[in-house]
Amino acid sequence: MRRNHSMVNNFLLLGFSDLPSLEGLFFSVFLTVYLFTLTGNALIIIVTLVDQTLHNPMFFFLRNLSFLEICYTSVTVPKMLDNLLSEDKTISFLACAFQMNIFLITGAAECFLLAAMAYDRYVAICHPLRYTVIMNDRVCSELVAFSWLTAIPMQVCQTVLVFTSSFCDSKEINHFFCDSPVMVKLVCNNTSINELISYLQVVFLALIPFTLISISYICIASTILKMPSVEGRCKAFSTCSSHLIVVMFFYGSGIVVYVKPTSIHSLDTEKFLSLFYTVMTPLLNPLIYSLRNKEVREAS
Repeated sequence: MRRNHSMVNNFLLLGFSDLPSLEGLFFSVFLTVYLFTLTGNALIIIVTLVDQTLHNPMFFFLRNLSFLEICYTSVTVPKMLDNLLSEDKTISFLACAFQMNIFLITGAAECFLLAAMAYDRYVAICHPLRYTVIMNDRVCSELVAFSWLTAIPMQVCQTVLVFTSSFCDSKEINHFFCDSPVMVKLVCNNTSINELISYLQVVFLALIPFTLISISYICIASTILKMPSVEGRCKAFSTCSSHLIVVMFFYGSGIVVYVKPTSIHSLDTEKFLSLFYTVMTPLLNPLIYSLRNKEVREAS
């Protein structure tokens, strides 16, 4: 038996309701992490805006990354916190569609923004004399705009396809937010188009940026190894080490959840793995950049 999407007014976000004794602890931990995430990323935005010495392409991209992280985590965590305290764990049809769409867009935008940051480091290390000419204000703004705008069409298409489908009788979402793979599993009609869109998303919105990042760092590593002094090599590597760590955390956690055979993890396991890239990674970014970046530490 199927139920048409027009008859679905809301969904039930199960979240961590299977662990009722731990919901209070989860709320305290996730609220603390969320507040630190907001504070840390907001401070990076403020510091890089106020301090004139930080008005350069690297910190322009960092500022945009922090803003993106605030959006990325704020679309999922507040609803999760609300569900942990409330007996009413429903989310409306439109709110679920909005949450999934914004989450997908911000996630894809981060892939391209990280690629833009890798290109910035490539130019800085491999073409230092031409850096200010190549990475001018217009180019930086266009790269950030491209990161956001490229992600929108395909993600909106995926969201529309899912939420204009026929859903089965079950409205239970075994997750703490409306994630695309979980929502597709609730669809009763043929999901081959959804699966094709998901495959294209992985290729165009994740694999291509990751390939560009990899090429940038291969060129960076080649240039660094050719430097005559150890001090010069260490200084060059330190300018891109923070970004490299962030890339590894972001792509590492995403690959574990999304780029794998569906039989490897259960839905419950995926739910806990998702906490890493939705809750922990946005917190780690400001910590990594503030602890490893001399300019940010001094400006703070």
